[in-house]
Parts: sequence; structure tokens; C-alpha cells
Amino acid sequence: MLRFIKIFLFSLCVALPAAAQDVRYISDEVFVVLHTGPGKEYRWAGKLKPGARLDVARTSGDGKWAEVTTSRGTTGWVTTEFLTATAPAQVKLPAAEARAEQLSTKNKQLSAQLSALQTEKSQLASKANTTGSELDSVSRELADLKKISGKAVKLDTDNRRLVQETEHLRSEVDMLEAENARLGDKLESEDFLNGALAVLLGVIITLVVPRLWPKRRKSSSWA
Repeated sequence: MLRFIKIFLFSLCVALPAAAQDVRYISDEVFVVLHTGPGKEYRWAGKLKPGARLDVARTSGDGKWAEVTTSRGTTGWVTTEFLTATAPAQVKLPAAEARAEQLSTKNKQLSAQLSALQTEKSQLASKANTTGSELDSVSRELADLKKISGKAVKLDTDNRRLVQETEHLRSEVDMLEAENARLGDKLESEDFLNGALAVLLGVIITLVVPRLWPKRRKSSSWA
């Protein structure tokens, strides 16, 4: 975390735009006295905390003192050895901490989103497995239906063949029944003729045979 803060502070320093006026900061090492003039013999005008932001108006001839104005509008002189052109850690740290807090919050949000995405991924994987199983089941059912369909087609073909054979057999049976009826009528006619001939022959025998048989002579009483 400290390394991250240092990197952030460095990038922040690089990104800060150049000020329109000469800005200096009290270094973060000591408290600095603000004098009313360029020398320690002048009375105190205030006490500056480390990291205080100052607008520099001018410097003394020897360059050891600078006339500055604080953020509250107080004007005075401070020694230049405690001034720095870059904001010290005490100025940058609150912003860095706030940024770090924001990043921490963002990190928690991203972690929650990642967890939700992982859960969703797991659910999708489970659903994909279920879908795969259902697809395999449907594929098997389709294969069975194809087999049944093939058998149905064969059964239909066999059924049509059997219907045709049945019709052919019915035609043959009708023909045989007609032939049988004709033969029956013929037999009945022949039986009738045979009976009639037998009767006629009996009659003929009855009438003709006695006539053909020689009659016995009657014996004479005068013999």
C-alpha cells in the first residue's frame, strides 16, 4: 500500500499544472515562523504548519528570505530553506488516502461483480451440461424414431403386398366357388339323367322281359 501511495503521489506531482504564480510549500519537517520582515529580528506574524501552501511575492537580496501570503491572506517573511516547490506528503497524503479509499471501494465492487460473474458462469456451465444431456436424449429419441419409421415403412410395404395377395386369393376363391357351383349343377344334372335312365330301364325291363320269356303250354286233360 505504501508503494502504491508513493507511485500515486509521484504521478500526481507530474500531472499538476504549472501555477500562474510562484507557489511554495512549507516542508513537512518543522514548524516555520512567519515574520513581519526579512529577518529573525522582526516580530512574529504567525506560525506555519508543515505542508502550508504559500504564494511567493518576492525574495530578499541575499535569497535567504521570501515574502509570502498564506491561504488565509496573511502576509509575512519566511526563510527560503524551509520552502519547497513540490507539495509535501502532508498535502498529498489526504488526497492519496481519499483516492486509495475510492480505489478500495471500487475494488470491492469489482470483486463483488467478479463473484457474481463466476456464479453466473457456474450456472451457465451447469445449464450447458443439462442442455447437453437433453440434446443427447433427443438424439437418441430421434435415432429410435428413425428406426421405428424405417420399420413402419417396411410394415406398410408388407401390408400393401399382403393386401394385393389377399385380393388375388379372393379372386381365386371366387373363381373356385363359381367352378364348384358349376360342377355341382353338372353333377345334379347327371344324377337326374342317371336316375331317369334307371327308371326308364326298369320300365323297359318290366314291360319287355315278360314278353320275351316263353310261355308254358297248358296240359290237356285229354291226354
